[in-house]
Amino acid sequence: MLGQKIYPFLLTAYRWYLLTPERSLNEAYQSALKIKQIEDKYFNGQKISPDSAMYSSSVMDYFYTELKKLLKNTRIRLTEFKASRWFSSESKQQTAAKTGIEYPTPVLVLEKLGFIDHVITKYTNNNLDKTSTNLLRSPNVEAESQIITQLNTPISPVQSDDKKPRRKTDTTGVLPRSILTTITRLQSELDPNSEQDVVTTFRQTQKRTIISIRFLLLLIIIPLLTHQIAKAVFVGPLVEHFRSAEVMEVFLNVEMEEEALVELQRFEERIKFENLITNAPTLSPEVLESQMKEKAQEIAEEFWSQSSNAIKNVFADIFSVAAFIWLLFISKSSISVLKDFFDHIVYGLSDSAKAFIIILFTDVFVGFHSPHGWEVILEGLSRHWGLPANRDFIFLFIATFPVILDTIFKYWIFRYLNRISPSAVATYHNMNE
Repeated sequence: MLGQKIYPFLLTAYRWYLLTPERSLNEAYQSALKIKQIEDKYFNGQKISPDSAMYSSSVMDYFYTELKKLLKNTRIRLTEFKASRWFSSESKQQTAAKTGIEYPTPVLVLEKLGFIDHVITKYTNNNLDKTSTNLLRSPNVEAESQIITQLNTPISPVQSDDKKPRRKTDTTGVLPRSILTTITRLQSELDPNSEQDVVTTFRQTQKRTIISIRFLLLLIIIPLLTHQIAKAVFVGPLVEHFRSAEVMEVFLNVEMEEEALVELQRFEERIKFENLITNAPTLSPEVLESQMKEKAQEIAEEFWSQSSNAIKNVFADIFSVAAFIWLLFISKSSISVLKDFFDHIVYGLSDSAKAFIIILFTDVFVGFHSPHGWEVILEGLSRHWGLPANRDFIFLFIATFPVILDTIFKYWIFRYLNRISPSAVATYHNMNE
């Protein structure tokens, strides 16, 4: 009886196994067909790209997301098809024929494979533009990669044989950079296609700015939202469930206890002082004790809430840091665009502006008054996490970290800024003196 019950299930599983090649090929074919439908309906039969049709960035992001999902499914199903065909044999095909399974003809299989290759080749061919290749990794990589590879190339009819984009920090030569810039500008002005190049450069710069600002906002908003959501939804209820006011201690460290005692002592002195200046009858010990007990209970509830909030902050910050690292991990191309964006902003400033910003940052973080700021920051972090403010650690940090930071600033000035803009370095030294 048991064998009769199990046999239908085994037969169904075996039929599913035998149909794996056909099922995988059909799913890959359907995904490729959907890509083709999107191309025919929205991009005039061309590949999914801003060059094929004029759409806003939000619409293109939607198309890129759909394309990435369909391409991923197509590749997975093709891999499954190849693996299942590898384990397939003539004996298994004969067994499938006995169970009523008919495999598609080789002609039909080749037609579907040819159609799939025709569709996805436009997005995987290494001989095409790099934007088509990088599109498979994230929805916005097409515009970002195009910005990375093209914005660093000067507008000139003579192209360099080196396809790797060169940053301003890597450009050195015998002649001063200003003379080379003037020659390049004259060449671009005499070029018949200079107007088109200017428009193209402006569009690329606009895309780079939008991507950089959006990525900066994401770096700020996503960790903050993750912190608040994790604290309110996950961490908060768990901490309140396991931390009972009747069982757990009120204070996390000695500093919180001393602060509570000082507040209670001030409350007692204020009551006595108000009683003296109002010429009211002397408070009895019972009344004073009753008021002190109520105030002590109020202070205990307040510091218990602060202790719970500090514990919540520790775990919520872990979620926030994890979200920040995850965002950096999946946004490598956006980071490259952001680096290029800051490179153009910093090195595009005037010499006096560069010197002003350098002096401002060095004075704030490594200057004479910076230890007080670092002390406030470290004490705030200690209070945020409910840790006692270790004065020895704070003083050791202030004695070492600003020095390291100052060394990094000086190395950057000597190694990069001195090569890019020697006049800015001279202005910096004059203003610093």
